[in-house]
Amino acid sequence: MSLDTTRSGRRTFLLVDGENIDATLGLNVLGHRPNPDERPRWDRIAEFASEVWGQSVNSLFFLNASSGQMPMAFVQALLAMSYRPIPLSGAPHEKVVDMGIQRTLEAIADTEGDVLLASHDGDFIPQIEALLDSGRRVGLLCFREFVNAHMAALEEKGLVFYDLEDAVGAFNTILPRVRIIPIAEFNPLRYI
Repeated sequence: MSLDTTRSGRRTFLLVDGENIDATLGLNVLGHRPNPDERPRWDRIAEFASEVWGQSVNSLFFLNASSGQMPMAFVQALLAMSYRPIPLSGAPHEKVVDMGIQRTLEAIADTEGDVLLASHDGDFIPQIEALLDSGRRVGLLCFREFVNAHMAALEEKGLVFYDLEDAVGAFNTILPRVRIIPIAEFNPLRYI
């Protein structure tokens, strides 16, 4: 992969909407709560983030801690993989993870850097659009078939989609997904 030397001093901000990724994987892809061997390999996602634009990465993992509890084993695992856990709390009606990511995306607009967001949620469209309009490289780590339609429309403005399974390689198992496959990407060995 060749580096863009005009941006070599830049960094990539990896923002993970853990709730959204987990819910999409469980409800939409698997049809059940993911087993440990079916969950994303967060270390691979961080590695992908550093390789995609050849920049150092600031990895932030947003967690809902409104219950007053944190999954300490998971937090320790994130720290070991160089993620910065961001446990947020608020009132029951507040979408604290979304609010935290929105505020972070707005703050990134005042810094040098590009963004990779792991989510399918449309709540970030205004912030993503503003970053794209300012000339930032912005990518979405996702299952493309479950991305919010308005977010998908931002591809015309330069938003790049990276499939968590195919492009990132974040899973140890083949997921039971039903989706449209471009013939150029079709691998029959996956199905036989």
